[in-house]
Amino acid sequence: MGSVKVILFGATGMVGRGVLRECLRDAAVESVLVIGRTTVGVTHPKLREIVRVDLTDLSGLDGPEGELAGHDACFFCLGVSSAGMKEAAYREVTYDLTLSVARTLAASSPGLTFCYVSGQGTDSSARGRLMWARVKGETENALLALDGVDAYMFRPGLIQPLHGITSKTRVYRAVYAATGRLLPLLRKLAPRWVTTTEQVGLAMVAVARGESGVRVLETEEINRLAGA
Repeated sequence: MGSVKVILFGATGMVGRGVLRECLRDAAVESVLVIGRTTVGVTHPKLREIVRVDLTDLSGLDGPEGELAGHDACFFCLGVSSAGMKEAAYREVTYDLTLSVARTLAASSPGLTFCYVSGQGTDSSARGRLMWARVKGETENALLALDGVDAYMFRPGLIQPLHGITSKTRVYRAVYAATGRLLPLLRKLAPRWVTTTEQVGLAMVAVARGESGVRVLETEEINRLAGA
């Protein structure tokens, strides 16, 4: 595949910011349409933004003539930490919102590559004890079965933020602050468990270009596609 047109959700989060950076830097990406609740505060010739308070309602953007039509890939980096959340609330953001967006894109840009940021330890059986892993597993299964999109699941483990990017979650910021100097060493010693925001972004672009035949990408495959 040549150049790709990308839609990006979750561009203000840690992973999304890393993915946006690599999309804007990569010559293989022709354009990036960011859709989110707030602006990313970035200007670039390839970047266009649409701000929507309710991301479950993409009416007016859908359809063969809408803003969502004609795209090659969606990088869905939107998500929340399950800490302190009830399952119903977590499911609303993790499963309901994700599938709502994916179904809309399936109708607007049929055949689009849909890259979903899940997580290491996701429960594909959707029956385990860990709430977040069950819900993520159910979400993955629904996306992989959805007609109209070419779905890929990204399951990164520990993600090292690079290039001034920080997490919006306080607990994660504390973890990164405590382990920051160790992470480069951990990446070398344990490439199956540690990746970076840069590598996730590069791997997504590679998937959008058709360079992976693996539907569920664990950390090691993410790093391989990123050329690490």
